[in-house]
Amino acid sequence: MPYVTPLQDFRFALKELAGLDDILKLPGFEEVTPDLVDAILEENGRFVEQAVAPLNVPGDTHPPVWNDGQVTTTPGFAQGFKDYAAGGWQGLQHPQTWGGQGLPKLVAAAPGENIQAASLAFSLCPMLTDGVIEAVLTVGSDAQRKKYVPNLISGKWTGTMNLTEPQAGSDLAQVATRAVRQDDGSFRLSGQKIFITYGEHDLAENIIHLVLARAPDAPAGVKGISLFIVPKFLVEADGSLGKRNDVWCASLEHKLGIHGSPTAVLLYGSGKGEVGEGAVGYLVGELNRGLEYMFIMMNAARYSVGQQGIGVSERAYQHALAYARDRVQGRAVEGSAGPVAIVRHPDVQRMLLTMKALTEAARAVSYVTAAAHDKGTHHPDPEQRSRNRAFYEYMVPIVKGYSTEIAVEVASLGIQVHGGMGFIEETGAAQFYRDARILPIYEGTTAIQANDLVSRKTQRDGGATAYASIAAMRETLRAVEAESTRAAAPERDALRLLRDNLDGAIQAYEAGVGFILEQSAANIRAVYSSSVPYLMLAGVVHGGWQMARAVLVCRKHLAAGSTDPFHQSKMATGLFYAAHILPRALALSAAVRAGVVAEACGAASNIA
Repeated sequence: MPYVTPLQDFRFALKELAGLDDILKLPGFEEVTPDLVDAILEENGRFVEQAVAPLNVPGDTHPPVWNDGQVTTTPGFAQGFKDYAAGGWQGLQHPQTWGGQGLPKLVAAAPGENIQAASLAFSLCPMLTDGVIEAVLTVGSDAQRKKYVPNLISGKWTGTMNLTEPQAGSDLAQVATRAVRQDDGSFRLSGQKIFITYGEHDLAENIIHLVLARAPDAPAGVKGISLFIVPKFLVEADGSLGKRNDVWCASLEHKLGIHGSPTAVLLYGSGKGEVGEGAVGYLVGELNRGLEYMFIMMNAARYSVGQQGIGVSERAYQHALAYARDRVQGRAVEGSAGPVAIVRHPDVQRMLLTMKALTEAARAVSYVTAAAHDKGTHHPDPEQRSRNRAFYEYMVPIVKGYSTEIAVEVASLGIQVHGGMGFIEETGAAQFYRDARILPIYEGTTAIQANDLVSRKTQRDGGATAYASIAAMRETLRAVEAESTRAAAPERDALRLLRDNLDGAIQAYEAGVGFILEQSAANIRAVYSSSVPYLMLAGVVHGGWQMARAVLVCRKHLAAGSTDPFHQSKMATGLFYAAHILPRALALSAAVRAGVVAEACGAASNIA
């Protein structure tokens, strides 16, 4: 079925939950008006539906082809990227000084999610280019910014990040790629990098690789890693392209999903280019601070991968809903004259509502997080900036980890809605599941996100950011309680269930935070045994918080006379989340607090 941009939910999440109007009042965003934002959303929807969404199935069925180091992408991808670049979509959130549009991260969030929903494989190239732009702008020299950033923003060039190697995996302390300084100040790199998304392609005239490597006299471990710019083609002083660098695509990986995205094995220093032995690279920032710098790009990518999870979930939900409305099978449980569309069956409705509720909750959480980023960088009050930066940093691993885990669940439910036909590739449901399965793995597995959430984001500030969120959640809880006293049956009973389940979930979250802090000094292994349940607990409860806020907003609109069916539907979805999803918080909190037992079981079960 054709993909349809969920414009109304985008607008609701942006304006009603993430506070778009307040963001547009921040210094630096004075020229961005609500009408401009609406126009961007409308045009992005048109572009994505017409130019990107049709590439999704061809990318899956006709993946890129490798031939002697060159990669030809899926037919249509090159034109799609050309149109994407011409539309200015690469520069949405980047500074106007460098050719971007300087929009808030919040405004860029919806178009970013939308392109990922339309074709996840296609969207990976611009997503990684965004990260390269941000890293070079943040830690690159003035000369590097001038040389690389404008062409990256225009889409004339694209970017990648090169971290892992066959022996290293996620353990970047094992990075062995070697970088030797030359007399002219450049470096020559030699080594092998794997899992490099869009490491070679035919979408743009040059590819700018950001590469982690180690100088000969560098300290061992992560403290000895440096960051280098290694262009596919060297860039001359006048900006023209020079010699082909000694970076070579040895092969493409054959993957479970995201077939349309070329995942390259890259060889540095194999003597394949026109510059002699060793890829020419240029140091970014200072030696031995590469991992610190790369985290700029990784954090940007982690937020975007969380949005990928939301996008795939939206696409899987739309696909399943359309099928359920068309597929006629079985009689209604209350009796019917003949077979009915399966969307009438209660369990199919449960699955579809679960898909919808998880997707919309994750979307709301991600947009609220983006708004915190904008406040953390643009708010005139230093205290507000500090508080919002802390909240954003706390939420990034949740956005990445929770949104990608629920994407796998949502895509799996999509197959289940299709029944046996979901297991058949031709119906299309299986692609979403295959594509979604990488999301909890790349850009840091769910466990890596959870460990970050535990150590850097919860322990480091003594739980201050988590507890501040819990206090804000309790304000919403009081508003739900007040609303329940004004409501008439049956809405009163539904609101009371929302109140009770949100209250229980908040308490469960608070208990989980307390366990992490209490056990950090005494039993660190128990804490890390609990880290993924803790992340999922945080995701469930933050999602429930935003859905409760959505219910309150919808009731306000309905009380004011709204006849828009969206408000009734949105409220019903929020109440469903409260009834069916929020109770997960109790089990997850119990699992967090059982970390001591989990650690003991691991030690005693001969797993190690």
